[in-house]
Amino acid sequence: MTPSLSRRLTAEALGTLLLVATVVGSGIMAEKLAGGNVAIALLGNTLPTGAILVVLITLLGPVSGAHFNPVVTGIFAADGSLKRSDALPYMLAQIAGGIAGTLLAHAMFGLPLLGAGVATRTGMGQWIGEFTATFTLLLVIIGGLRHAPQSIPLMVGLTITAAYWFTSSTSFANPAVTIARAFTPTFAGIAPGDVMAFITAQIAGGIAGAACGRWLFGSTKQA
Repeated sequence: MTPSLSRRLTAEALGTLLLVATVVGSGIMAEKLAGGNVAIALLGNTLPTGAILVVLITLLGPVSGAHFNPVVTGIFAADGSLKRSDALPYMLAQIAGGIAGTLLAHAMFGLPLLGAGVATRTGMGQWIGEFTATFTLLLVIIGGLRHAPQSIPLMVGLTITAAYWFTSSTSFANPAVTIARAFTPTFAGIAPGDVMAFITAQIAGGIAGAACGRWLFGSTKQA
């Protein structure tokens, strides 16, 4: 039986909370320990993020589908895999959970609970990076659903791990995570004024990735 909407929304909020807490918290820890070496700090931010995605998708996928991402939710609602009336509640749960994840990371490290991102992330190269990261993510999800559904947690975790390094934007690839990261002035943050351009690139990349995946692999619906 499909879990109740309240359970699914809780899973989406909790999963996004723990994902963002990992992204922000590992960024804070990595910057503290890296001694000014940005490459080491990024590596320390990358590995926990990929790892927690594998765990969270494996754990919460049977409950809500483990989207943790409004672009993924929108794509599944558009093709009928998710009831369209559930899409907005899913997205709101993801955004709320993401912001709560930032607050949790700040609380753990003794920082003011709310701040504003200061890292400037703008320009065509960064936007292409976000388009590419989200395109790749949706291509992997659609292909995984068609050919290897049991491997999706690992495939998504590895995709984001790789995209941290091969994209110019370090692969946010998620509007809820992007919004949440605008509330932290730490290593993982983004300046609030850069958020909408990132989200626009993510939506465009997600739509293109899903369309390409369905053309390549055939239409499939999420279990």
